[in-house]
Amino acid sequence: MYELIILALLMRFPMHGYLIAKITNDKIGPWAKVSNGTLYPLLTRLEQSGLIMRAGDEADSTQTERNTRTFMITEEGRRRFNKLMMDTSSNIGDYQRVFHQKVSSLDLLPYRECLHLLNHYINYCQACILHNKTEAANLVHELADNKGTNPAHRELALNIMQHRAEQWQAEIDWTLQLREKLVPGKKDTLTGSS
Repeated sequence: MYELIILALLMRFPMHGYLIAKITNDKIGPWAKVSNGTLYPLLTRLEQSGLIMRAGDEADSTQTERNTRTFMITEEGRRRFNKLMMDTSSNIGDYQRVFHQKVSSLDLLPYRECLHLLNHYINYCQACILHNKTEAANLVHELADNKGTNPAHRELALNIMQHRAEQWQAEIDWTLQLREKLVPGKKDTLTGSS
């Protein structure tokens, strides 16, 4: 996910390492933080892979502090950004969090690709709701067969499942709102800018 965040930031404009770290931490926070020991090796790896490069004269300076080097995205990096944005099969168990990171970069994609991602996420959320409903029905049957089960435990478990289904429905509602804003000529409303 850090690779996607970094490439998305550099799609907008060149940045130095400190600013990349600050914005990344703001995006993933408040409890998660990317350490310098993770960020700078990743920046080096992205640079060695040809996805980013140092901008301007700083690329020639060997004595520049790592956190003051300015990076910019390459054409290969732009292709990689697009591939990461359109990837809907990796990290499927954590896709909600990944999708939330993608939303802030939807304005960098063509209309059809944005629509595809939004529709995919709606389907993903619907599948999660269906899973919750199926598990709740199975739990009701299992607990009905087990007469020694405390009814309060059953109610608590069902309440948690219902709450989770409501959260997934809220995700669908939010994504539908994003999709409604995604009309040709009004794409900038996705991220709240005018």
